[in-house]
Amino acid sequence: MCDYSLENQASRSAQTGDRLVTSGFENATTRGFCAEGEPQVAVCLLPGTEIAFVRPVTYQGIWGLLYQAFNRQSKTARFRRINIDNPCAHHDALELDSGRIILLDRLRPGQRASVLQLPANSAQAMRHRHDQEVLEAAE
Repeated sequence: MCDYSLENQASRSAQTGDRLVTSGFENATTRGFCAEGEPQVAVCLLPGTEIAFVRPVTYQGIWGLLYQAFNRQSKTARFRRINIDNPCAHHDALELDSGRIILLDRLRPGQRASVLQLPANSAQAMRHRHDQEVLEAAE
């Protein structure tokens, strides 16, 4: 998913193996992910997508200070949707291995990560869609 403030931004769905960069976008008030080499295309993650950062995650705290994830050895996270009941709040977040949840909007720009795994149900849906396309093409 891409946060509400990225609705008017060019976007695409994440793929396993994508190399991502945390980024701000033109005409948007939030941060998110773009693919390396595609700086103005938001890469949308499904809840449950697992990603691995090259370095420990750095994020902006509520007072504007930069913090690093508590477990400096942990560089993996799982994408989550939070604050769903509040339509005007940011929803895109990462849950680190430590259990800490960080809004994508708080991530320091320029951090690099890779998509390790999509959620199981999305992989099954993609396989089913591919199988349907193969059947239709054979007809």
